[in-house]
Amino acid sequence: MCDAVPDTNVIENFRKGQAWGLYTCVDLKGCNPETIRDADKIREFIVELCDLIDMKRFGEPQIVHFGANDRVAGYSMTQLIETSLVSGHFANESNAAYLDIFSCKAYGPTVMAEFCKEFFEAREMKFQVIMRD
Repeated sequence: MCDAVPDTNVIENFRKGQAWGLYTCVDLKGCNPETIRDADKIREFIVELCDLIDMKRFGEPQIVHFGANDRVAGYSMTQLIETSLVSGHFANESNAAYLDIFSCKAYGPTVMAEFCKEFFEAREMKFQVIMRD
């Protein structure tokens, strides 16, 4: 996990600093292999995540399985949201997930990251939060 700053502080700093966007990248290790290999479960994750952080989805998610070699093969997904983008890649060989949430609307990054960890039943999680000017 990252150096934990309470979500309320992150949101307050976001608003006070007049940041243009809030970006959180979440790395998950040891995910449930069945879940990260199931496009329907990934779609369910996107809907639940957007509901959790109060983001309005714009259109349908794109979920595509590809990869030229075993190291990177897996599903990638994107979901436009009215305030920017949710994206991620799920690596089959390592059962890892790499998720990115960027929005010009504030959200709780710790709550969001914990949700990701629980949804994919990851053994390990770390995340970083960046304010975009």
